Amino acid sequence: MPVCALTSVLLRTLDALIPSEKAVMYVDTEIKGFVLEHRSSGSGTFLFRYRSREGKQCRIRIGKLYEMTLREAQTKAFLLRDCLDAGGDPKLKQHLLDTVPTLQQFAAEYYMPYAKSRKRSWSTDEALLRVHLLPRFGDTKIDRIVRSEVSSMHIESRKQYAAGTCNRILILFRYMLNCAIRWEMLPAGSNPCVGVELFPDNGARERYLTQQEARLLLNELDANPNTQVAQIIKLLLYTGARKREILDARWEHVDFARRLLTVPLSKSGKPRHIPLSDVAMQLLRDLPHLEGVPWVFVNPKTGKPPVSFFHAWDSIRAKVGLSGVRLHDLRHSFASFLVNAGCSLYEVQALLGHHDPKVTMRYAHLAPGALIAAANTVGMAVRGQERRERRERRERQN
Repeated sequence: MPVCALTSVLLRTLDALIPSEKAVMYVDTEIKGFVLEHRSSGSGTFLFRYRSREGKQCRIRIGKLYEMTLREAQTKAFLLRDCLDAGGDPKLKQHLLDTVPTLQQFAAEYYMPYAKSRKRSWSTDEALLRVHLLPRFGDTKIDRIVRSEVSSMHIESRKQYAAGTCNRILILFRYMLNCAIRWEMLPAGSNPCVGVELFPDNGARERYLTQQEARLLLNELDANPNTQVAQIIKLLLYTGARKREILDARWEHVDFARRLLTVPLSKSGKPRHIPLSDVAMQLLRDLPHLEGVPWVFVNPKTGKPPVSFFHAWDSIRAKVGLSGVRLHDLRHSFASFLVNAGCSLYEVQALLGHHDPKVTMRYAHLAPGALIAAANTVGMAVRGQERRERRERRERQN
């Protein structure tokens, strides 16, 4: 009986083998119990052979040769081997393997319920799935998705979308399949997204308002008839808060005594406290506080916080020549004004509520003066040492 590792090279040579009168069993040297039965007709079957607890020789049919890839067969054999080594019943495991969900089923029954309970950005995941992943992989079982197909999708998407969008699709795909591995629906180390490299993203936008642009914007907001939208935009600029942090604000979270706006659940998953400047405090004091309405800003038609005000913002920014400025750029501008005023990156991190200081480092280049001053300390120290040495030499000569 031939003994060799089952590889794609071997499978390519099977077509050229002269059929023998009896079936030939090719035994894998990597996964114990994994074999290929090659019959005289030229057909073949992947099998998993093992001994039961009673010592009885058993075998499980994994699938037909040429109807499944070697990688798919190895994945199932690995799971059966792992189940046997753990003391489980491989036949029960095989039943579970035969019911491996498609990506569509996995997303609907497992991943999205999980994401909705743990991720505030679950709606973004849902959109990326619906638009990009499910049309291509929705009908494919998750254990049959291979790296070459993932790589092809990633490369083809770049023809239509920006690098950042393509990378977000791949990152979500990788995260989902890692969840499947963690939930023991796929074997460890079988994520086909691993090894597919992200695109370099050198086009990430960073737009900061100048002081003159900020004055133009504030002047327009003062005169704009849509006072609520104007107040929201001002508060975004005054606090550097994220849009939903302001739109979802409740009066109970505004501490006028301590000058803080508390966000019960921030993007980092933890509460954060936004310090309120004098102008922010005055703006909040001037807002109408309607009885029985807990929200700071409320849509009078629904009685709930505004969902979006893009069209109003689009009109405002067009009037002052800032058509390319996004609402989130007001947060970048808040950080820019802080850095240019001499605040440290630690202070910027605290005010913006960044969990990771690396995120704040994007603003380091806005304060070259502070960095140059820090670099000058080296030159001053060296030159100071030279002056001391010259003074000591003169004293010894005298």
